[in-house]
Amino acid sequence: MKPSAPKNVVWIIALVAGILGILGHYATIPFATEYNYYLLLAGFVLLALGTTFKGI
Repeated sequence: MKPSAPKNVVWIIALVAGILGILGHYATIPFATEYNYYLLLAGFVLLALGTTFKGI
């Protein structure tokens, strides 16, 4: 199994989720503060899935 680069849309969504998770940890943002660890996890999982499966 060869890793492949994720599509741009998946990469951007994962990046936004990760940034919101980090910002939610350090600043008070209504949605992001409550779910900051889940947002970071979702961003990481999206990147892992996009790298593992071709076409995502």
